[in-house]
Amino acid sequence: MKRSMGCLLVVGFGLLVAAPAWAHHSFAAEYDSKKPVTLKGIVTKVEWNNPHVYFYLDVTDDGGKITNWGFEMGPPNGLQRAGWTRNTMKVGDEVVVEGTMAKDGSNQANARSVTMANSGKKLGAASSEANKNVP
Repeated sequence: MKRSMGCLLVVGFGLLVAAPAWAHHSFAAEYDSKKPVTLKGIVTKVEWNNPHVYFYLDVTDDGGKITNWGFEMGPPNGLQRAGWTRNTMKVGDEVVVEGTMAKDGSNQANARSVTMANSGKKLGAASSEANKNVP
């Protein structure tokens, strides 16, 4: 019984250590650097978490159709170095995002910069595109 418990603990610890590696991905695996995108919309959600900050926009096309887009930014500490705080972008803010489209064609992109429409302030998004050759 003691031996099987020891094996279980070792396997469990190995899974906990490996889990962050499974969650992390390279830019090139998910985004197409040949497909830049610029979108303007209203922030609907901000997730300020490690390993990446995500935010979501309702984007209205010329025909009036609203589509929700998801944007990945860098880690919180990288954003803080770029001038961000948790309160820089809030639900309801209008922003313009420059980024790179997802390879799978979904409404997902890697943000390169975000311009706050009310102030015109443009902030870098600590994008992983700069490190696209690093897994």
